[in-house]
Amino acid sequence: MHSSDPHEILRRVFGYDAFRGDQQAIVEQVTGGGDALVLMPTGGGKSLCYQVPALARPGTGVVVSPLIALMQDQVDALRALGVRAGFLNSTQDADERRLTEQEFLAGELDLLYLAPERLRVEATVRLLERGRIALFAIDEAHCVAQWGHDFRPDYLLLSELPKRWPDVPRIALTATATDATRTEIAQRLELTGAQAFVASFDRPNIQYRIVAKNEPRRQLLELLRSEHAGDAGIVYCLSRRSVEQTAEFLSAQGIRALPYHAGLDASVRRENQSRFLREDGLVMCATIAFGMGIDKPDVRFVAHLDLPKSVEGYYQETGRAGRDGEPSTAWLAYGLADVVQQRKMIDDGEGDATHKRRLAQHLDAMLALCETTECRRAQLLRYFGQKPAAERCGNCDTCLTPVSSWDGTVAAQKVLSTVWRLKKERNQEFGAGQVVDILLGRRTPKVDQHRHHELSVFGVGTELTDVAWRNVLRQLVARGLLTVGGNYSTLRFTDESPAAMRGEQKVMLRSEPERAARSSRSRGGSKPAVEMPAELAPVFERLRAWRAATAKEQGVPAYVIFHDATLREIATRSPADRAALGTISGIGEGKLARYGDQVIDVLHGAGS
Repeated sequence: MHSSDPHEILRRVFGYDAFRGDQQAIVEQVTGGGDALVLMPTGGGKSLCYQVPALARPGTGVVVSPLIALMQDQVDALRALGVRAGFLNSTQDADERRLTEQEFLAGELDLLYLAPERLRVEATVRLLERGRIALFAIDEAHCVAQWGHDFRPDYLLLSELPKRWPDVPRIALTATATDATRTEIAQRLELTGAQAFVASFDRPNIQYRIVAKNEPRRQLLELLRSEHAGDAGIVYCLSRRSVEQTAEFLSAQGIRALPYHAGLDASVRRENQSRFLREDGLVMCATIAFGMGIDKPDVRFVAHLDLPKSVEGYYQETGRAGRDGEPSTAWLAYGLADVVQQRKMIDDGEGDATHKRRLAQHLDAMLALCETTECRRAQLLRYFGQKPAAERCGNCDTCLTPVSSWDGTVAAQKVLSTVWRLKKERNQEFGAGQVVDILLGRRTPKVDQHRHHELSVFGVGTELTDVAWRNVLRQLVARGLLTVGGNYSTLRFTDESPAAMRGEQKVMLRSEPERAARSSRSRGGSKPAVEMPAELAPVFERLRAWRAATAKEQGVPAYVIFHDATLREIATRSPADRAALGTISGIGEGKLARYGDQVIDVLHGAGS
């Protein structure tokens, strides 16, 4: 690239008139040879923060990324902009690798993508030492943190970079990190002297909604049919079995859904991921093995059918929705069984007491987010050490359908008394179902078998329904007033239980709203980034059809050609010629030269 001016590169290559937020300060820091640690939400424009400096500085920008499956797409997207990009990873054959190495040594690459494990290979290190490096970018930097949600040992190798290349600037980037994780990233990557840039974690276009589980697949189906028909989205499940069953269920209901988990054959995983990126309106049912670095901008919803292990993981996963700034939904269904399962996984897992305590803290923070009566967005931002702009965001379920709390002190006493009497009088422990049956006074075979109808607490809870008692139990476990243990997930006392049973502390509980909030589409919420009059919809669809055909012909995802927002602006402004088309955001010189005439034809004649 022939210019070293970042603004000129931004306009000419990427088609944008101005940097957003902290981008300019970050670009200037790295272009000037300084190190940077960048925390920016998914969709906030992290990649520009190293791509522009790599083009502005002499040499090749080396990007260390764990996302082997996506390197090809990232490189395709850059090449579509006219950027000379390549990658080195285990998917290539010897000839492909040799060609990329020759391009790097000849100074013919602007950006080179590497997986962190390649730095274990001495030949790779020798290759890098023979070329000229503009900068090192360490993407998904939370992978270096033991307490992050996606630790990868190979990332620890990256602390060697400043020793071998002391004069090459480094930029580490992540979308999620608390203060503790950020400190650990800086220490492990030898970036304690780097300038830190922490962008706002707010994603105002995402509507956060958390509902109590009640046939979760049916609840998911209702969400998709009523609000996201034909939309692309991701459904996260905890187990591989659940992933496959959910994909089969949705497919049987006429929704195009694919599975993705580590147990599938690698070629099936590759094919499903490729289809999700390249086709419109597919739903990916996946474990969290899927998603990091997914650049698809038009994911309209992310749904969780199981409780995430941490707020960081939840934020990272929900952040894959709405990267284009358009209204999107983050929906989670959770119940008592989720809490039980997560606690059991921690207790039965590996690691010392300190490690388990940290995992329990992560889970407690996630439960607090689920059970809050306050604004979810405000609570999320505070978790990451940021002050919310307002106490009510107006675009989460607790804001759209305000949740009241009620004095559950007596209800808690009844539950705790039942658990206590089972243990004290019968030396028995039971799960939630039996406790609810006793409270409601149900003469089930199990109640009769154990003569639980003779307990003094039998039938003392008829003022609440079965569902309401399960909500009470879930909240008492979430609050640490009860715990779950043993092979049969039985309810047990904690150190906090006796005081609550005696009524010495007030127990305020969350009332479950009768009806969950509807999406931002029907409630106002956030508006699309580019408003388009309804009568222009046929023009927009014509442009999308052209884009789909072009993408298929080139074997790249549609968004590599143009984002929806760019097509919407083209349809709205209807540029008469290439010069006018070149003023639209997201159209740089490379794309204008490559697609300009075709777009004008589709708009004004030959393509219509």
